[in-house]
Amino acid sequence: MSLGEVGVSQGGVKEGAVVAPDRVAVDGTAGELPPDRYIEREGSWLRFNQRVLELAQDDGIPLLERVRFMAIFASNLDEFFMVRVAGRMRRMATGLPVEGVTTEMPADQVLQNTLDTAHELSLQHAEYFVNTIMPLLASNGIEILRWKELSVEEQDDLHQLFRDRIYPVLTPLVVDPAHPFPYISGLSLSLAVMIADPESGVTSFARVKVPPLLPRFLTVGKYRFVPIEDVIAAHLDDLFTGLDILEHHVFRVTRTRELEVDEDVTEDLMQSLERELLRRRFEPAVRLEVEESMSAEVLEKLVTELEVDRRAVYHLPGPLDLTGLNAIADLDLRALKYPAFVPSESAFPHEGSVFTTLDRRDVLVHHPYDSFTATVERLIVEAAADPRVLAIKQTVYRTSDSSPIVDALIDAAEAGKQVVVVVELKARFDERANIVWARKLEEAGCHVVYGFVDLKTHCKVALVVREEPDGSLRRYCHVGTGNYNSSTARLYEDYGLLTSDPQVGGDATDLFNVLTGYSRKRDYQRFLVAPHSLRAGLLERIEHQVARQHEGRTARIQLKCNAIVDEAIIDSLYRASNAGVPVDLWVRGICSLRPGLPGLSENIRVRSVLGRFLEHSRIYAFGLPEDDDAEVWIGSADLMHRNLDRRVECLCRVKNPDQQQELRALIAMAMDEGTSSWWLAGDGTWTRHHRDADGKPLRDLQQYLLQRRGHPPAET
Repeated sequence: MSLGEVGVSQGGVKEGAVVAPDRVAVDGTAGELPPDRYIEREGSWLRFNQRVLELAQDDGIPLLERVRFMAIFASNLDEFFMVRVAGRMRRMATGLPVEGVTTEMPADQVLQNTLDTAHELSLQHAEYFVNTIMPLLASNGIEILRWKELSVEEQDDLHQLFRDRIYPVLTPLVVDPAHPFPYISGLSLSLAVMIADPESGVTSFARVKVPPLLPRFLTVGKYRFVPIEDVIAAHLDDLFTGLDILEHHVFRVTRTRELEVDEDVTEDLMQSLERELLRRRFEPAVRLEVEESMSAEVLEKLVTELEVDRRAVYHLPGPLDLTGLNAIADLDLRALKYPAFVPSESAFPHEGSVFTTLDRRDVLVHHPYDSFTATVERLIVEAAADPRVLAIKQTVYRTSDSSPIVDALIDAAEAGKQVVVVVELKARFDERANIVWARKLEEAGCHVVYGFVDLKTHCKVALVVREEPDGSLRRYCHVGTGNYNSSTARLYEDYGLLTSDPQVGGDATDLFNVLTGYSRKRDYQRFLVAPHSLRAGLLERIEHQVARQHEGRTARIQLKCNAIVDEAIIDSLYRASNAGVPVDLWVRGICSLRPGLPGLSENIRVRSVLGRFLEHSRIYAFGLPEDDDAEVWIGSADLMHRNLDRRVECLCRVKNPDQQQELRALIAMAMDEGTSSWWLAGDGTWTRHHRDADGKPLRDLQQYLLQRRGHPPAET
């Protein structure tokens, strides 16, 4: 079966944003939309992470990949608390409106529900690891042991390791009248230790930080590991010589990591950001994870000193911090992993230049099925080396630690080419890395621009200006849905359009002038650009499908994105549904729209696909292939307030009919009942559909695409 054979079956809104009214025309008359028409955002995100946990619990997935999903779940939840929960708590404390879709539920009740659900999932995650994953690992020769389970010889080896490598970097901190409670950094593991002086009988609280640069799980033998905190706990007598160790427990604190840069600053943005990164270390605690064995006395001490909301105190079976499981998932045991694959390099001929191909036709690439290195990266590397290339302009949001693209840009600048790089310093969790890259590029002679103080530059656009043999200038462009990162390009699913179309080249030139020169350009030929025209452009196209439906013509809306939260877009889709327009939504994560409700959304279906690769591309398709006004767009924007109001985002229209059909057919396959996916119900619950009536597995979309693209799993 080929893709073509699948039937197409209040707060936080900034000034100038398009907001849907409470009353909209749905079928030629005014009609009320129910006030409870949105699914609460925080709950929807937690259900997404629950789907990740379901993958970890799937015995049809190779064991070490399940371990990886356990680590992803933990990492996702860390970020959720650092950003969403922390932001909600801070805004509630200061009286500011909480960003999110409109809901009738009081803000404190939303927070309570969020913390309860997060606790429930955290406990389920921890217990599943201890009760199921660890025994499965052991049955396959991989053991994660506690100190008492080690042999005498292994303990002796760890005694020596402790003396040589761990003891010198530990700093026990005792709390007494002369020593205040220490600052505890976010996401660090710590031991809370109660000690007693045998002479005076005085008891004290002490904290020992687990060094973050040491391995989370220490190797004690081939595929035998022990949590590092167990080794430290076994040697507390060495840290508190002459004192009695009364009890010890592991705990972990989460602090906010959301970035705030003053929009009114006049100083250099990089200096402002560096100062903010230093300040951010001291943000308040928003979650406290403790071992379930922790005594009430020690817990009370931590809660009081950290001033953490008691609802955000989670008692869990150890070991804590399962983000460290990535080290276990990385073990070189191919039989316990997904089969290896080799991305296709057929998009461009090995002989000749990328420019020769793009002179003849547009190229649509689909990563990781198509090689990022042999396509997007090759464009920039060839451009840097080509003496006919005069200029390269590119946005950088996130890139890999060792980036051939950044190296190529540096080479181009050193060769005398005009190189402009728009670096987003405020890319969450990559701020420090981007500062390093920005300085390296500047030192090489690149023109580095940091975008806007109040807008993140999230669009993925590259522009190459080349002098042709006849003396004319031609512009070659890449517009993508994912970052210029060769590492994540093997893990994230993304699309990219490479083209020499003059309209795209003109739009890209205008967009870079906006980013570097603060041009007021808002109208483009094949681009929709946020924050000025993207939401309005999508709403216009949704309404156009409604108009077609009212006229008795064919109409259809197919969208693929990571999240749908924006009220104006959601209400417009409700209107389309009520007009009779079939609406298919493929949403990886948050979806605040309620599908399948009579009188509101009975023509809307919502699916989610999760698997080996992170579904990351955004596709917006309107109409059917035979419609003369049908359109398909790809780009960087999700349907969220931040994307539409507070970021520079770009969608590009794909004009080639075959490429349009490929994009439409991909969504159609995800919506097909023969494809394994999760289905969203109107009450906000997601149900996994991965087996047919006979219990046979449904089609794994990603595996199907691997095989269909001409590069089946390689021999291992």
